[in-house]
Amino acid sequence: MAIADRKNANLMNLIKRVHGVVETADIEKHRQSQDHFGALLGTSKDVMIEDLEIRTASGIGITEKANTCIHGEWTCVNRAHMKKYVILYCHGGGYSTGSSLYARTLTSKLAASTSMDVLSFDYRLAPEQPYPAATEDAMQVWNYLMLLGYGARDIIVAGDSAGGNLALSLTLKLKEEGRLLPRGLVLMSPWTDLTSSGKSHVSKAAIDPVLNASYLEEMIHNYADGQELTDPLISPLFGNYEGFPPTYIQVGSNEILLDDSVMLYKKLLKANVSVKLDMFKGMWHVFQMSPFKTAYEAMDKNAEFIYDVCR
Repeated sequence: MAIADRKNANLMNLIKRVHGVVETADIEKHRQSQDHFGALLGTSKDVMIEDLEIRTASGIGITEKANTCIHGEWTCVNRAHMKKYVILYCHGGGYSTGSSLYARTLTSKLAASTSMDVLSFDYRLAPEQPYPAATEDAMQVWNYLMLLGYGARDIIVAGDSAGGNLALSLTLKLKEEGRLLPRGLVLMSPWTDLTSSGKSHVSKAAIDPVLNASYLEEMIHNYADGQELTDPLISPLFGNYEGFPPTYIQVGSNEILLDDSVMLYKKLLKANVSVKLDMFKGMWHVFQMSPFKTAYEAMDKNAEFIYDVCR
């Protein structure tokens, strides 16, 4: 084994052990562990965090409650920076875990690399609130940005894993309603196909240090039990992408969701969407969370894409 390959194998084993500490069968403990991880690794002297509560419209969707709120937070660089554009960030976690606090490992890097404000939000989680709760909440936050005075073309929508799914779902829902679409999409290891049809679910199963089939099955059951999994708002891979905004996808070569990205990329190309896919050799699911060089390089590439579409 070459030295580089040995180093990568050691790093993969480390990631597997760290992920094993965070993940637990008790979903509430799993959520708490992720928040602790985000608080530990997501702090930076370069960014400021501002909490907010986004009041939702009364009687919307499955909540049937007036005056409910969605918690969110702004992540902003602690220096003079661009205010014209904003990044709306959708966190990952299989639709069952995750939070804006957990996502700080990504949003802090994203804010620092782009010098743009990033708004992340805590959508309702499954199994307590299954589909379509998350998409409804994403739409509420989108509407909140409209009320703040942003136009659709002022917003980049980004997300990782299930958050990448949600970013796509939100944009497909906006398209379905005939509304203006965001300026661009940034997707990190997006979970696009809940039918798990990609060959990488088998070919990468032995080496993926983060995800496995049983975990995905549990997340699918929590989020979309009894639903048609080919619904584009559940599995965006099956969506109609004609007229979609420019999209940038990052994925690791060692993850079972590799084909979720590759198949989406091919579908976007077929729909004549401006799309770019970067596959990072030896990397795993949402490797951008990790505090090491390749993660920061990937974030710089995200920033380059965002700068390009915002010119």
